[in-house]
Amino acid sequence: MQQHRQKAKDTLISGALYVVATPIGNLADISLRALAALEAADVICAEDTRVTAKLLRAYGLHVPLISLREHNEQAMAEKVIERLKAGEIVVQVSDAGTPAVCDPGARLVAAVREADLPVFSIPGASAVLCALSASGIVSDDFYFGGFLPAKKNEREKRLQELWRMSCPVIVYETPHRILDTIDELCLLPERTITLARELTKTFETFITGSATMLSGCLKNNPEQVRGEMVLIFHADEKAHHQENEAADFERLLHALAEHLPTKQATQIAMQVCDGNKKDLYNRILEIKNSN
Repeated sequence: MQQHRQKAKDTLISGALYVVATPIGNLADISLRALAALEAADVICAEDTRVTAKLLRAYGLHVPLISLREHNEQAMAEKVIERLKAGEIVVQVSDAGTPAVCDPGARLVAAVREADLPVFSIPGASAVLCALSASGIVSDDFYFGGFLPAKKNEREKRLQELWRMSCPVIVYETPHRILDTIDELCLLPERTITLARELTKTFETFITGSATMLSGCLKNNPEQVRGEMVLIFHADEKAHHQENEAADFERLLHALAEHLPTKQATQIAMQVCDGNKKDLYNRILEIKNSN
């Protein structure tokens, strides 16, 4: 293991920024390459230096830490660029998971790239993929919505937007807002939801059901309203089916427009759906004119 860690360390480049993913709960979920980068770093930019210090102590590492948060990210970027130009290795971490995704780091990366200096990513834990992979959802795509808004009106509006999506949707929520959010979901059309909490930790829990079921479960089990929360809104199968039907019908219109006169193509299209004749005629004419 030490041999592989040393090999990873030997590949690191001086004067480069390394964006390093750290464990989201279980300290064992860190890669040898991440450890090599942390060990080789001249300085580590941390979201909370106290949190990162615990990680370093767990692996016997002693590296200088500087705080990099949203409010000082732009200013700190200038200092990081100076260090990189001096040939130092700088590592960027967040408190947990992959930096620059719902955490500070993106502005730093953008500034370093704009300065034409190298940036490398060392992948690792991600609450989004961790929750999705263990949810049992079968889907080729999903939408990640980040943290839901803290204000009630903004959150309700955002939830309505997300609810209209047919693909699975993943969002983060905090323990002190989770009950309010679930109750707001109860007012929307029924859709299966998975709540994943305390991922990779001792009390990791997955609860799947309707919003009403989740609301009752959380209110009857206060211990479940603790820790980091990931919500997954399962795919809206009805909306997905309607989208597929619309796509199939559009392909039919293209085929009719290609091989038949507009009037005849419209008559056949009318037999397949209950659409407005004028609208269908205009759509077929539009397809013909675009070819």
